[in-house]
Amino acid sequence: MKDAFGLPQSLLVLGGSSEIALATARRLITRRTRTVWLAGRPSIALESAACELRDRGAEVRVVAFDALDPESHEAVLGKVFAEGDVDLVLLAFGVLGDQAHDERDPVAAVRVAQTNYTGAVSSGLVAARALQAQGHGSLVVLSSVAGERARRANFIYGSSKAGLDAFAQGLGDALYGTGVHVMVVRPGFVRSEMTAELDEPPFATTPEVVATAIELGLRRRSETVWVPGLLRVVMSVLRHVPRGIFRRLPV
Repeated sequence: MKDAFGLPQSLLVLGGSSEIALATARRLITRRTRTVWLAGRPSIALESAACELRDRGAEVRVVAFDALDPESHEAVLGKVFAEGDVDLVLLAFGVLGDQAHDERDPVAAVRVAQTNYTGAVSSGLVAARALQAQGHGSLVVLSSVAGERARRANFIYGSSKAGLDAFAQGLGDALYGTGVHVMVVRPGFVRSEMTAELDEPPFATTPEVVATAIELGLRRRSETVWVPGLLRVVMSVLRHVPRGIFRRLPV
C-alpha cells in the first residue's frame, strides 16, 4: 500500500530500461518503495538496471514484456499482479524514431506509432483494470510536450504522443472515483542516450528532474505534470499561434 504521502511500496515499470523510469525508481527506493518489477525486452541494459536497484535495497524482478506484442500483455501483466498488489505502474516505454528516415519508410513510421501509442493503449488498459480490481494504485504515463502540437521536425513521434496523451487523459476520467489515480507527465526535451545526437532546445531537462516532478505529482495526486513547469505556459501560447506563423517558427 502507499504511505501517507501517496508514495508506493511496490512499482511496476513498463519499459524497464528507460532512463526516466530508472531515475524515478531510484528516487522512490530512497523513500519507501521496496518491490520493483522491471518489464521490458530481455537485454543487458535491463539486467544491469535490475542489479543497480537491488544494490539500492529493493527486491527486483525482471519481466519479459514487448510493447509490440499486445496479445501477450494480459498474460504478462496478470502474472505480476497475481504476485501481490502493485501500488504504481509507470508506463515509460517509447521510441523517438528517425523523422527523416521514417517519412520515407512507412513501415518504420508505423512501428513508432505502434510502440508509442498502440502498445500503450493495450498495456495501459490491462494495468488499469488490474489496479481497479485491487481497489487502489496509480498509473503514471510518460507523455511529451511533443504531443501538444505537431511540428515539422518530429510530427511522427509527436502524433504518437498526442494519441497517447489523449488516451491517458480519457482513461483518467474513466477511472475517476474508483480509487485509481492516473497522472500524465509531459516532459520537454530530456537529456538521455536517446537524444544524445540531437541539438538541445530551450527548457531541456534531465531524467532526475523528471523523477523529482513525478514524486511531487504523486504526493499531490496531480493529474498532469509538466517538466519543467514553465512549459505549460509556453505550450499554451504555441497551441494558439496561427498555423501559417507556427510553421515558420524555429521550434
